[in-house]
Amino acid sequence: MPGSTTKAHPTDGIPLPAHGFDNLDDLEDPQIRELSEIPAIEVISRAAVMLMSASAEKLGLAPDAEPYVDLDEARRLITALAGLLAASREYLGAHRQPLRDGLKTLQAAFREASAYPDDPGKGPGEALQT
Repeated sequence: MPGSTTKAHPTDGIPLPAHGFDNLDDLEDPQIRELSEIPAIEVISRAAVMLMSASAEKLGLAPDAEPYVDLDEARRLITALAGLLAASREYLGAHRQPLRDGLKTLQAAFREASAYPDDPGKGPGEALQT
């Protein structure tokens, strides 16, 4: 259209790698699997372990690190873990008990770290049966 100006696209200023995008498929790490190839139980277990690790860090339990406590964040993570385990209870099989034990340990650590512990059954994720 005469007299109009075209605005630059936001990505125009982002430099492309020297090889462009043609070779990105060749750069894939053979250790990385497609999500479609990973069994659901493995995805669920990995998510649970990530939630457990993050919860432990928020409770100041991370090894080789300066203790850092954020109970609000820990509560959210522990509740999310409890929800994940409750929702996937029937699929966990042999993974169920170790994950459940980890959840119970985190819930106890949360109660111990709290200046004013929640009433029994009112702590993070305790209302969710796993």
